[in-house]
Amino acid sequence: MIARIWNGRTVPGNAGAYVAHLRDHTFPALSSIPGHRGGYVLTRARGPIVEFTVMTLWESLDAIRRFAGDDDPEAAVVPPAAQALLASYDARAVHWDVALP
Repeated sequence: MIARIWNGRTVPGNAGAYVAHLRDHTFPALSSIPGHRGGYVLTRARGPIVEFTVMTLWESLDAIRRFAGDDDPEAAVVPPAAQALLASYDARAVHWDVALP
């Protein structure tokens, strides 16, 4: 299994809307991709921003490619609706092999 980890940042006033976007749009769409095995959204307030770490779990790199595309499976996938809620975000995700479930 592979954990795909990506980070974004927003202002506190947009944090709830971004979580709602992930809950209502992103995670339901991910669940329809073969090989997606779930995920977590972590948050922490850091002064004037709220940081998000989104960790999704995948059975293989091929499954990640079904989500992120064949050209660059580590490229961030941030649709315009999500971009509008974020102050900044990482252009790339990081992939980790899961050693223990």
